Amino acid sequence: MRVLIVEDHRDIAANIADFLEARGAEPDFAYDGLGGLHLALTNEYDAIVLDVMLPGMDGLDFARRLRGDAGSSTPILMLTARDTLADKLAGFEAGTDDYLVKPFDLQELAVRLDALVRRTRPSPRRRLRYADLELDPSTHSARRGGVELSLNRTSFLLLRTLLEAAPGVVARRDLERALWGDEPPDSDALRSHIYLLRRSVDRPFSGPDLLHTVHGVGYRLAGGDP
Repeated sequence: MRVLIVEDHRDIAANIADFLEARGAEPDFAYDGLGGLHLALTNEYDAIVLDVMLPGMDGLDFARRLRGDAGSSTPILMLTARDTLADKLAGFEAGTDDYLVKPFDLQELAVRLDALVRRTRPSPRRRLRYADLELDPSTHSARRGGVELSLNRTSFLLLRTLLEAAPGVVARRDLERALWGDEPPDSDALRSHIYLLRRSVDRPFSGPDLLHTVHGVGYRLAGGDP
């Protein structure tokens, strides 16, 4: 696994690199946002460990430019000292896939990176449909009523999991397992991603809402004309 570490605190970057290298990874470094973005655009990485607070360009701008301008889907694990729901939403909206709040355990960081990289495996090629929603794993695209949806990697995987079960209910624990394996982050993370997915799938459209919460159980796609 080749990993880009974008962290301006050199001791933290070195500790991460040493730990990952001992597990067989190949780490690369950048100590500011602009340098990190240059490396991310000119090299192939399996994952990126990205600090939020960086000189030159912060981690949120880094993620936006990597996703929006470059169209890169390399998984991003963000490191942050901010742990409010608003901060997490900002990170997910920028295009990050997971986060760790400082201080963190290096073992957890490694497990999360492994989970992110596993999620990059090729997806089934069959298209998934429910009501006027359509998802094409082969092109990593989704539409509602023919309108392209703007989804980050995690939202795409979440929608795919819900479509595979629609109109059935998917339990919270099963969604968390699909997104993060056996090491889910805190309880706000899934709620944050559901919020972002609902904002993409339902809010811009005049038709019936499709994404529903089944309280105490999980979530489902239902309504419309299956």
